[in-house]
Amino acid sequence: MKKIILTTLNSRFTHTSIALRYLYANLRELQQDAMIAEFSINDAIQSIAQKLLQHKPQIIGIGVYIWNVSQVHELLHIIKKVSPQTVIVLGGPEVSHEPFRVNLDAADFIIQGEGDEVFYKLCKKILSHNAPKERIIKMSMPSLKNIALPYRYYTDDDIKNRYIYVEASRGCPFECEFCLSSMDERVRAFDLDILLEEFELLWQRGARNFKFIDRTFNLNIKTANRLLDFFLAKPSPYFAHFEVVPDHFPESLKTKMKLFGEGALQLEIGIQTLNPEIAANISRPLKLDKIKENIRFLENETHAHIHLDLIVGLPGETLESFGKNLDELVSLSSCEIQIGILKKLSGTYINRHDIEHGMVYSDIPPYDVLQTSKLSFEEIGVMKRFSRFWDLTYNSGNFKESVKLIWQDGSVFENFYDFGIWIYAQTDATWQISLQRLGELLFAYLCEVKKLSQEFVAKTMLQDMMKLQGRVVPPYLKPYTHDTHAPIKKGTSGFNKRQQ
Repeated sequence: MKKIILTTLNSRFTHTSIALRYLYANLRELQQDAMIAEFSINDAIQSIAQKLLQHKPQIIGIGVYIWNVSQVHELLHIIKKVSPQTVIVLGGPEVSHEPFRVNLDAADFIIQGEGDEVFYKLCKKILSHNAPKERIIKMSMPSLKNIALPYRYYTDDDIKNRYIYVEASRGCPFECEFCLSSMDERVRAFDLDILLEEFELLWQRGARNFKFIDRTFNLNIKTANRLLDFFLAKPSPYFAHFEVVPDHFPESLKTKMKLFGEGALQLEIGIQTLNPEIAANISRPLKLDKIKENIRFLENETHAHIHLDLIVGLPGETLESFGKNLDELVSLSSCEIQIGILKKLSGTYINRHDIEHGMVYSDIPPYDVLQTSKLSFEEIGVMKRFSRFWDLTYNSGNFKESVKLIWQDGSVFENFYDFGIWIYAQTDATWQISLQRLGELLFAYLCEVKKLSQEFVAKTMLQDMMKLQGRVVPPYLKPYTHDTHAPIKKGTSGFNKRQQ
């Protein structure tokens, strides 16, 4: 039996919660009466409640995020019905800013802000029957020097099968109005010497994938270089993921990035828009020349897997403007381009555009924009499907060269927009489309709609699809297999499976 259970619902099984491990690491003498129990949003909520309550806890702390808040609402309901005496404490980004758009009234306490230290103090008071009267506890930012680090509380199973999340800093210096990180007053850094000792212990235990959650990895170049040096000194294979600022790559950083092997380094770059007027609307700095220069560098001079982000529905942005953004990025790099839909997160300043730009959002998680003065409800729907089909074809790496036949020398956006409308008309779905079915549809579109030679399309698709060992020629391409020789590659090591 445990008095305290720390839990959350991750978006996937392969994810882990660094937040729960921070709370556990800072429970001091209460650790012996506490445990971590993680689940995913795909698990049955009633089963989660049963697994939590079988330990007869006095306190359950739940991490609440945009991807699990609806499930947390249901979990709260069940726990309080069955075990009303169990004290439930909520924390996390989704409850740190108001208004709450999902009913969480069943919770006993809500911690707003970083709860590393205050959760321990709250638990002590609850267990000593001296619980505070206030339900919502607003926290200022704790000193990172006083926080116990969480990395020793990743289990051997975590290290073997799941992402290991780490951080060297908290906060972000930028004020992008759609992002919760813009609410932070400043960037704070952990003691790097102590941090690297913890990373070394993780490495010795077998950890080979490190996903940094820092919002601006390359803000402090000295720190960035030392972190890169840590990995460069290690034997491959390994996988390190960083979120980087696209306009800040001094030569020292570039030199080190060139040294990483295939599949070892992944960089996430939040572009969001390349339109200076739209960027100004959302208080996002945009140094276009530097951004383009650095993307070209990463594309042409490193083996880094690059992940660029674009957002649909920003205040004032039209489909034409978004299309130019996508065309520009595809011309700069063959990397993954993630197309997201703008969300209105509680606490962000994006709401100041609601009237001027006709912004209408859903009040149901994940709070997607539904329409703007420039984009109709129908156009937003088309772009959601565009994003999904783009992910299945372009980002997946399964059709790396054949997907480009959709646009050839024309506009990427305009041609793929037409393809998205066509493929949705054939499927009436965006999910549960098998790889074979997707390939058949792409082959039919290129041959029947784009009027390309069947032999040419088949040859290109075979070279794409057969480049990984173990794949079988799909039936629709078998008539074209003569004289087709594709270079065989093994899959990328670790967790980085895309962009083969």
